[in-house]
Amino acid sequence: MSGSDQDHDQENDGRSHKRTKRIVPKSAKEALRPERVPEPRQRSHRAKSQFVIFLNFLMTIVVLGCVAALAGYYWAMSAYRSAGPLETAEEFTVRSGSGLNEISRQLEREGIVTDSRLFRYITAARYRDGRTLKAGDYAIEAGASMEEVADLLESGKSILYSVSIPEGFTVAEIFDRLRDDPNLTGDLPEERPPEGSLMPQTYKFARGTPRSQIVEEMREGQDELVDEIWLRRDKDLPIDDKNEFVTLASIVEKETGVPSERPRVAAVFINRLNKGMRLQSDPTVIYGLFGGEGKPSDRPIYRSDLDKETPYNTYKIDGLPPSPIANPGRAALEAVAHPASTDALYFVADGTGGHAFAKTLREHNANVRAWRKLEASGSQSN
Repeated sequence: MSGSDQDHDQENDGRSHKRTKRIVPKSAKEALRPERVPEPRQRSHRAKSQFVIFLNFLMTIVVLGCVAALAGYYWAMSAYRSAGPLETAEEFTVRSGSGLNEISRQLEREGIVTDSRLFRYITAARYRDGRTLKAGDYAIEAGASMEEVADLLESGKSILYSVSIPEGFTVAEIFDRLRDDPNLTGDLPEERPPEGSLMPQTYKFARGTPRSQIVEEMREGQDELVDEIWLRRDKDLPIDDKNEFVTLASIVEKETGVPSERPRVAAVFINRLNKGMRLQSDPTVIYGLFGGEGKPSDRPIYRSDLDKETPYNTYKIDGLPPSPIANPGRAALEAVAHPASTDALYFVADGTGGHAFAKTLREHNANVRAWRKLEASGSQSN
């Protein structure tokens, strides 16, 4: 076949190919298409709306709950801090062992707080760190809020009572006063402390304090006081130790109640000790006869009393008695540690509450006669 013929045949074949259209059955077309994946079904608009409404409802409840809680907290704290119902100051006692529940109810019963539950809940929340309300007697001020009441009871600053021990009291007299105080509790020590070992002053305490605790406080106070003054004493005193120091101070204490006279009275006794003279002090005679219980107020001192032999009769013994005759205070101790500068060797009452001092026996006898004349005129006028 020639090349032209071949080309002609190829052209014819191409035209015939273009004109020929293949007919594919419909079913076959569908078969040739890629398989379509079904889309997931979407929730309906109504379902979405119901869920949103439910969420909004929950949020509303939460918000309202928070608002209510905040409002309740604000109200509770406002009531807790607002002025209370008391119109006048009152005393309130927290008994030992009382818990918060009992204290709260008692506060409401006594009209100090208006709501015991509110007081209990908020106080418990505030004191979660372990603080507690303490036993004692408390002065609740008028209009005190629950917060102020709780803080006062937690502080332990209860009402303080006091017992006054005058200078010159004996141990027996001090024990009698402590025994008679109704705000103290417990027994006194079975063994009495030595005379002169208790510090006279006013002691403050909470109701229910043991009597033995006050006695111990007195002993510790006197020990510290005597040590302090003893270390600062004049170095030329005719006193060998602290027992003699307190003993002489106790005699000075019993001889005069005039504070300004104590250094002069102390000087008289110091001068007599330096000269080897007997002290001749009436209070020592009385202590030797009656001890710490004291002389009956209606019994005078007789001349015969001055002649009785006792370890404390300074009309009969040389030097100082063996121990103190009372419990001296700071002023008497200071007077002995630093006596006045004087040559006086005698003193006697002058009728005014004080004493007349003298350097010689002659001057002293004149002072004694003047005193007896005043004493006689006073008894006649009575």
